[in-house]
Amino acid sequence: MYEQQQPWGQPQQPGHPPQGAGGSAIALTLKYHPLAFLMGFIKPQVQINGHPVQAGWKARTVLPVQPGQYHLHVHVPYLIPTRIGVADLGVNVLPGQTVELEYRAPMIAFMGGALGGPPQKYPGMAASIVLLVISLVILLCVCGGLLAAILSSSNDPYALPAPSDLPAVMAGLMSLLR
Repeated sequence: MYEQQQPWGQPQQPGHPPQGAGGSAIALTLKYHPLAFLMGFIKPQVQINGHPVQAGWKARTVLPVQPGQYHLHVHVPYLIPTRIGVADLGVNVLPGQTVELEYRAPMIAFMGGALGGPPQKYPGMAASIVLLVISLVILLCVCGGLLAAILSSSNDPYALPAPSDLPAVMAGLMSLLR
């Protein structure tokens, strides 16, 4: 019925069990956070028992396997460090079973990835939020300080403009924009 078994990493045709595997498979979905959109340009590396497997981001990849114990390894090649989001998992596949797995790349390059049953959380999300908030606060402070210095009409470089100076300041800013 099936002439050729599809190699690992090739999408399986819907409704057709893989040949010779008794319907056993590992279904793997690899994801990265939208803020880490540059990950989309880097091909993730997947290995089953040390053998490379073709897999891409955001697509469910069905890997036909014989029933048994497997070691799954996923990482993303990078510059420094050379591997980011390293994740390893032992998977036990029973006859006729498809094991659904999900890998999530980390938000911060020096962290490991998350590999397991879906849904997984993005590693480093809390640290990324803290870093973004701190960066935003610093940016707002710098912009506020610059605006206050520009709007200052006194000879004192540290003085803030008085509220009564606001119409004159706005008129001055509008004239600069023209």
